[in-house]
Amino acid sequence: MRDQLLDDVVLSSRVRLARNYRDIPFPSMMNDVWAAETIRRTCDAASTFPDASSYAFVRLSDLSPIQRQEMVEQHVISRDLLRSADLAAVLLGKDNKVSIMVNEEDHIRLQVLLPGTDVEQAAKIAREVDDGLETQVTYAFDDQLGYLTACPTNTGSGMRASQMLHLPALTILRQMGAVGQAVDKLGLTIRGLYGEGSEAFGNLYQVSNQVTLGRTEEELVQAIREVGSQLADMERKARRTLLEKDRLTLEDRLMRSVGVLMYARRIGDKEFMQRWSDVRLASSLNLVDMDGSTLDSLLYRAQSAGIARRAGKELTAPERDQLRAEYVRAALCGKH
Repeated sequence: MRDQLLDDVVLSSRVRLARNYRDIPFPSMMNDVWAAETIRRTCDAASTFPDASSYAFVRLSDLSPIQRQEMVEQHVISRDLLRSADLAAVLLGKDNKVSIMVNEEDHIRLQVLLPGTDVEQAAKIAREVDDGLETQVTYAFDDQLGYLTACPTNTGSGMRASQMLHLPALTILRQMGAVGQAVDKLGLTIRGLYGEGSEAFGNLYQVSNQVTLGRTEEELVQAIREVGSQLADMERKARRTLLEKDRLTLEDRLMRSVGVLMYARRIGDKEFMQRWSDVRLASSLNLVDMDGSTLDSLLYRAQSAGIARRAGKELTAPERDQLRAEYVRAALCGKH
């Protein structure tokens, strides 16, 4: 059951499973023939699912660069999948909650992404899909090590569980360094919006496990859930501290951002992310009456590739920034 209490901090929960076929070289070593065979096997296995008709097959080479980037912006596929776009494909389940990425760093990266805090449900769905695949194919597996993966940190269960958290108050109070150190001691890590190597645009952070070897899937999921809950509590405490310390300064900052998103005629992507973060915080503090789900949807739909795709053409930066401002204004006024 989704925990509504944490939705002011935790945007989403995700589980990824890394899998490889026993008799096919890892993606970094395989050729076009092996890549095509990996896609064929995965599609054939997925065709046996009870809900197979709900999956859409997408070959990345058939998409435009804008379409590919939009899928990354919406977290439907990973940035790593774009590195092998000519050989990669993805099977997308209903509502894009399940993504079976083929020929990423591993032969298969199975992802389940759900809104809110329910990482346990994401893990349950991932296991069910994985079990369905494994009845049809043979994975690379070692009795002592577990599932064999391209990166040693994924060997074992092959699971990466994570939650996306909005932590503006901890960021404003410059506590994220200490938070990162504390999380690291627990065998977890905090990264930016798009995972490893990315920045925390919009004060959004992913907390995930660093390694999988020696820990069961249940232990990994529990660790993410517990740490996510603790970080949410810390963030709420930090928000109260900001209000008690200088409420007027905080409200002035947040409401200025509300005004920008409501009335700006041009807004860049980085400014949008920061203003969005301020407005979401204002909504969480009941300073403005804005629907949280609308704001969270806006986060992904107002990214650069999404704007360009809806425009149906390549855009200059000024054109994109103008269309983003128009879209944001319409969305916040209830026209989208």
